[in-house]
Amino acid sequence: MKAAAVRLFTALWPPAAVREALVALAARWQWPAGAKPVAPARLHATLHFLGLVDPDCVPLLRPVLDVPFEPVTLHPEAARQAVWPGGIAVLELEVPSALRAWHERVSTALRAAGFDVEARAWRPHVTFARKASHARPAPACELPPWPVDDVALVRSTPGRGYEVLACFGRRPEDIAHVG
Repeated sequence: MKAAAVRLFTALWPPAAVREALVALAARWQWPAGAKPVAPARLHATLHFLGLVDPDCVPLLRPVLDVPFEPVTLHPEAARQAVWPGGIAVLELEVPSALRAWHERVSTALRAAGFDVEARAWRPHVTFARKASHARPAPACELPPWPVDDVALVRSTPGRGYEVLACFGRRPEDIAHVG
């Protein structure tokens, strides 16, 4: 029997100090009843949402994603809090041109290898909550710089959380468990 498809994405995981600041910022939002905040351990910035992928194709992703990566620093203090259509509460990130270039190189490599890449324009962000249509963002606050020197390939399993399958930059054991 063939294994079920796995839900995959690539992501940036904030270091502890940035995660704590993001959690503190999200806690200062005014959430409507029914809002579904993202658990602190799951806060991340998605680079590529790959969707459902045949498990036999996962090993093929590793060389495709192992594209040269120049470490950069994100500056969340320049980010914008927003509620997107559909009630997604986010922190929209400004990203350096080196990260945008990496994103485009990987998108090109994924397409060339036969993987689907979202057609929508990339909007780098951290999701704070879902079902948050009438949420009110927190007052602006100081957030620490976010050094980025790795990218993770992640499997999302409903009800079980995230599992880092591969890292490009640092080793998976260097990334905190993401629950």
